[in-house]
Amino acid sequence: MADNKFRIEPKLKSSGGSSGSGVFSTIEKKLKLENYFEEGFPVQHLPKIIFVMVLGLLYISNTHYAEKTVRKINAMQAEVEDLRADYTTKKADLMYASKQSEVARKVGTYGLKETLKPPYKVVVKKREY
Repeated sequence: MADNKFRIEPKLKSSGGSSGSGVFSTIEKKLKLENYFEEGFPVQHLPKIIFVMVLGLLYISNTHYAEKTVRKINAMQAEVEDLRADYTTKKADLMYASKQSEVARKVGTYGLKETLKPPYKVVVKKREY
């Protein structure tokens, strides 16, 4: 009986380029970037490249600032809703505590009683005062 053996098939070499058939090698082939750097780095394009990089950094920082501001606004809105609920509760409690019947009940512990006679007007003549 024969033994099982693995066959190793030879790899096919890709046509052109030493880095294989990846995405970046394809882009490099299409753009022919090696032609731009044959005589060194193209310094005449450096100001434009720096300008685009600065614009990119400003765009990124502006996006971060906007997101941070939105998070602050959402937190403040939640806090305002909590404070509004607290205000409404306290206002209702105060209105209940300031009713005449509640005031009379609370001051009854101090010995004060509610008068049963209606109020009357005190009239002072001009010469008496």
